[in-house]
Amino acid sequence: MEIEIESKKNNPLLNRTEVHFVIRHTGEGTPRREVIRGELAGKLGVGKENIIIDHMTSDFGIQKTKGYAKVYSSAEKTKAEERNHLLKRNNLPMKKEEKKKEKPGEGAAKKQKPAEAKPEPKKAEPQAPAEKKE
Repeated sequence: MEIEIESKKNNPLLNRTEVHFVIRHTGEGTPRREVIRGELAGKLGVGKENIIIDHMTSDFGIQKTKGYAKVYSSAEKTKAEERNHLLKRNNLPMKKEEKKKEKPGEGAAKKQKPAEAKPEPKKAEPQAPAEKKE
């Protein structure tokens, strides 16, 4: 398995480095994210826990995979900035979601729907009797 870094771009706004890479894995299947993160960490000189592989694509019949990874300065920044499903996909501990605190009595009032007024059915208007034909 060979990893080649196609481009490496610093993104100061999001405090990370964005890396596009190509993996050639002749005679093997698509490598696992864990293995790729380890190889990228060695090439970039950072810790494996600071790398998130966002996505990878492999074409049918070709042992070549293209991918996109994000490299953060620390594991704490990685955990703070990334979405939970990407942390889970990369086998990193997920961040806890903050629950909104409700005041006592407020939660029950919000859950009940107000009674909706039902429209009254329309009454049929009386019709004139039909004329008889003779």
